[in-house]
Amino acid sequence: MNQQGWMHGLRLGGRQLWRDLRAGELRLLMLSVTLAVAALTAVGFLADRLQNGLWRDARQLLGGDAVVVSDQATPAAFVQQAQKLGLVTNTNISFPTMARALAEQGGASRLVALKAVESGYPLRGRLDLSPAATPPALPASGEVWVDPAVLEALSLQTGQMIGLGERHFRIVATIVREPDRGAGFMSFAPRVMMNAADLAATGLVQPASRITWRMAVAGDAASSERFVQWARSELESSRVHGVQIESLDSGRPEMRQTLDRASQFLNLVALLAALLCAVAVALAARSYAERQLDACALLRVLGQSQRTLTLSYGLEFLGAGLLASALGVLAGYGVHLVFVQLLAGLVDAQLPAPSAQPVLMGLAMGLTLLVAFGLPPVLQLAQVPPLRVIRRDLGQLQVRSGLVLVMGLLGFAATLLMVSRNLTLGLITVGGFAMALLVFAGLAAAALWLLRRAVPGEQAPRWLRLATRQVAARPVFAVVQVSALSVGLLALALLVLLRTDLVGSWRQATPANAPDRFVINVQPEQAQDFLAHLQNAGVQSPDWFPMIRGRLVAINGRDVGPGDFVEDRAKRLIDREINLSHTADLPGHNALTSGRWVAEEADGVSVESGIAQTLGLKLGDQLRFDIAGQVREARVTSLRKVDWGSMRANFFMLFPVADMPDLPMTYMAAFRTPEGAPGFENALVSRFPNITSVDLRSTLGQIQRVMDQVIRAVEFLFAFTLAAGLMVLLAAVGASRQAREREYAIMRALGAGRALLAKVQRTELLGIGWLAGFMASSMALVVGWALARYVFEFAWQPPLWAPLLGGVLGAVLAWAAGSLSLAGVLRQPVMHTLRQAAE
Repeated sequence: MNQQGWMHGLRLGGRQLWRDLRAGELRLLMLSVTLAVAALTAVGFLADRLQNGLWRDARQLLGGDAVVVSDQATPAAFVQQAQKLGLVTNTNISFPTMARALAEQGGASRLVALKAVESGYPLRGRLDLSPAATPPALPASGEVWVDPAVLEALSLQTGQMIGLGERHFRIVATIVREPDRGAGFMSFAPRVMMNAADLAATGLVQPASRITWRMAVAGDAASSERFVQWARSELESSRVHGVQIESLDSGRPEMRQTLDRASQFLNLVALLAALLCAVAVALAARSYAERQLDACALLRVLGQSQRTLTLSYGLEFLGAGLLASALGVLAGYGVHLVFVQLLAGLVDAQLPAPSAQPVLMGLAMGLTLLVAFGLPPVLQLAQVPPLRVIRRDLGQLQVRSGLVLVMGLLGFAATLLMVSRNLTLGLITVGGFAMALLVFAGLAAAALWLLRRAVPGEQAPRWLRLATRQVAARPVFAVVQVSALSVGLLALALLVLLRTDLVGSWRQATPANAPDRFVINVQPEQAQDFLAHLQNAGVQSPDWFPMIRGRLVAINGRDVGPGDFVEDRAKRLIDREINLSHTADLPGHNALTSGRWVAEEADGVSVESGIAQTLGLKLGDQLRFDIAGQVREARVTSLRKVDWGSMRANFFMLFPVADMPDLPMTYMAAFRTPEGAPGFENALVSRFPNITSVDLRSTLGQIQRVMDQVIRAVEFLFAFTLAAGLMVLLAAVGASRQAREREYAIMRALGAGRALLAKVQRTELLGIGWLAGFMASSMALVVGWALARYVFEFAWQPPLWAPLLGGVLGAVLAWAAGSLSLAGVLRQPVMHTLRQAAE
């Protein structure tokens, strides 16, 4: 094609785009693209800003770009390497100890988490104090900062003295926010912060003290990354022991699961919206192409070449795609601002501005939708023969364009996998829909084959005979229509099931009545009095377990040590004591994944599945434990799934026996603090001063708020998918409008009344809708189960009644969509329709 031909094709494409936009020919197609792009970019903008914000806040949560954590003074090699790379360092020391009020102030005592800091703390983030004055670099000598819980527990006020070891310190401020507090068990104890120069005078640091050194480093990103890589290589070489490296990818592990699940929910809804919009684009494009057949034939008669028509229609669709994608990006940006408000609190700071990646992704998605699903039927318009102006049976769209959903999905799948940000989620969703499409097409073809052999006889009502013959007369179109309806209803059914069951299971992972207080170090002789005290205070059904500290020293008769394992977590588990317990009854919140739980099996042990995988343990393995100098051997008889976010009492290993009297142990309790019981903790600690009581109410409240915010955001985006599903229904039903107009006009000319034809149309829509709804709901159970198990990791019992209800709802939705899309078909004058068909 010469330059003049190119210019002519460009002008023709521009005129056609303007004409079709004004006439509304591209309305459904562009709306589908806009909704798909808006859904994807809304999630993209949010994920981009959350990711950037989390990486920024991870530095603040760590107190630096990376932290070297050790149970001895930080090795000199690590300090020297940080200085060599030009990094700034800051070291603090923390450990649990008892704080006490003076005798004249009541003499109460409380376990606290003492932290000694040096000048320059923190390297990242901000420490907030109350009174809200600019805090000094560190507490002055002889002064401390404390959590408000310390004042409450010891009945003290700011300005009074507190005893720590052999020294007394004046409380000058309370800590509002501590950036690097962490999420360890002792981090839940109230904080007392002091000047590192005062630590030696307290006499608290002894050779057997359980002290943690944390050396934070900060500097430019490249130097920090080199330091982390060097430090990890040092740890892997086993030249140092008792040292861990915390970096940005582990800055906030306690909220990671919640954020990951939030992202997965949002990505799932966006993926379903994109898949639905792809179906709507394909149907709308085919319907548009069918309406343009006569115009293309006339253009061919007037001398337009196939190349010119291909160029003009291709440019028209690309222009429409760019315009719809740009509108979708703008809409997505606006929607993500609503998400930010709904999810306020997930990141405790102003989110950074989004990058250009979501914009590019949205534009690419819009164009992919048009190219993969819209262009194939439209480009066939260039092949329309000129003879169609006198022979309407020529130049019909080929059957292969009816299979555009299958062909387009193969090219579309890669894009969806990219935007899913989770390979398992993308494979299950995209693969499930691709498989479902094939199943729907096969079942629809089989149902049509049966229908053609079971057409009601003359004894059946006339409207039923006409409806079945109408469907059987268009076999290919009927299969496409049923498959498209089924895909749309599959997405809607899947989201409804996930919303009602999966989200409910998600809430149950940390229910509103979950334990919010843990108590440890209850001595065996205190057990009965302690439980009686809880009962009298109104505590309902506490979790109550013995706690045994033991070290795993041999597996299958072979001694093991940290050097026998590669994974850092496995080395730590072998290098220290772990929590063991025993109970004759399997805890109700633990689920067996393999093996059997046999009560009172003396030589058995049940292992948590995560630690079993980390240590390479399997059923039948013989384990040897060193428990305070006593050797205990047991065989792995079962593996358990433990949800560590459930706020329940959980253990790595459980012996399935009721009593183990020969082993040293203490007891722990997990329960919900009784409502309306002020001073509950003070009374508990006063009665049992040796216990450690950990209050998790604020943590549990934060988790519940996050879940509520995430679910609201998912429900908000759910509206996009509902709109996309409605468009698929309208497009699938409305695609037959032109053919129905001609068929009904002929039947009306032969004497059929509007009432009869209305019954025929209603019967056809209800039948197709029921079949599509039944198939979609059945497939939704399969896809939903796979998502629940392999993506969201919830136990989900699919409701087996869903296919029957889905069939009923599918019939109602198809009839409602048909009433909207086919409105006016029966009211159009017969002569007008026949004259149009003859032109």
